[in-house]
Amino acid sequence: MRSRETSEPGNSLETSALLTFSSKYCDLIVIYLILHKSEIMAEKIQQLESVVIRNLRRFRDRYFPDKVAKDILVPAVNLGQHDAQSGFLDTLPVDVQFLIMTFLSPADICRLGATSRYWRAMVRDPLLWRYFLLRDMPYWSSIDHVSMPNLELLDAPLVSEDESLDDREEGEERGMELKFDCMSEYLKGCPSCRKQWLPSRPAYEVVTSFLQSLVPSSEPRYAMFGPGMEQLDVSLVTRLMYSPDILPVSGIPHRQINGVGSGISYVFNNQHKFNILTLYSTNRAERERARVQQQSISNKLFTFEGTDESGDPVYSPAPQVQQVCQVVDGFIYVANAEPGRGEITGEGISEVIQLRAVVNCAGAATSRPLLVLSCISREPSQPAQTNGQHNNTDGLSTRCRTPCVEMAKRLGLPQLSNRWMVQDAVAESLSGLLDGISWLLRCSGVKLYGS
Repeated sequence: MRSRETSEPGNSLETSALLTFSSKYCDLIVIYLILHKSEIMAEKIQQLESVVIRNLRRFRDRYFPDKVAKDILVPAVNLGQHDAQSGFLDTLPVDVQFLIMTFLSPADICRLGATSRYWRAMVRDPLLWRYFLLRDMPYWSSIDHVSMPNLELLDAPLVSEDESLDDREEGEERGMELKFDCMSEYLKGCPSCRKQWLPSRPAYEVVTSFLQSLVPSSEPRYAMFGPGMEQLDVSLVTRLMYSPDILPVSGIPHRQINGVGSGISYVFNNQHKFNILTLYSTNRAERERARVQQQSISNKLFTFEGTDESGDPVYSPAPQVQQVCQVVDGFIYVANAEPGRGEITGEGISEVIQLRAVVNCAGAATSRPLLVLSCISREPSQPAQTNGQHNNTDGLSTRCRTPCVEMAKRLGLPQLSNRWMVQDAVAESLSGLLDGISWLLRCSGVKLYGS
């Protein structure tokens, strides 16, 4: 006779088998969603590409008919004086010109626009830069509250009367009056453009920054929390503690922060100390069990207060978390950026509400910056290109992570009053971490020498 323990449907063996099946089933759904989303995006980019070429061709035929070559195979030695002055590149087919521009960096495209009236008009096509936005945004490694593009650009129809260069005469400046200036949106958001076109600092500010770095200052403290600390296969916190070549540990202070602990102090750039206080949702055993079984756990950092009028959950930080938030100088939120996370697990709404509850629970929250580390466990097999010079529209093969722009949208960061930044990071190599810490320290008033 079978024992009751093995006959009941809720025994541990059947429960384990059910969890394994559910985990595999969820993985299949995630893979399907990624493939489907990638196919839709690739199709949209290809459709927009044909629209851009057709629009550029109509514009050139209408306003620059002299640029249309009658015989593109004419040898260069037979070119007349007019053709030599105008440039052989100007008379190439629009399809070839567009292909050349797709291989150029944003800075090179702008320089190309400064060579002649023809190229100035061509490179300012809003549809062209909308194409670049759709193509390159998934590969941007960071985004912040200043450079976040207007995502309504992606939801608008592909062709509109406002965006067509064919509806305006050459030389007019209507492009600056468009509802969406795609060129400006791209240039302010692309990481390489942000770094390249930042205004240069006066010499006296560089000297002042160096002198201020020699004066001892208070050690800024940051509260670090988020699902990426607990759900990833590689522990970001553990790697951070044992990577002296990236961030040396300066020690564990003896003072306590409101009874929760003092965290660990690190040294940035061998001169600036800062403290990170990690806030875990529960103990290590429960976190490990939930990670292996891919289950959600009761988050002890928050208290469930019920639901609001729209049916969304309402959370309030636990008393010890509120005390910590009142004394720290900023927040580090570790988000799980691995594919599919937050899309089918049902955690998206709770994640947004809990994050907002933490950053808003302290007084004067607007002055406290928020760094979001959009984290994955390991480096992808093929490193993604971040300079905008690529033509691969299949983001699955090179971008197996949630793009930082999508992460900002998922967490509702544009609606926050705090200064915020999303930085791609890898737990195993700590790639991207120093860029995020540098931004966070500057927001906290730390004068970084050489930045």
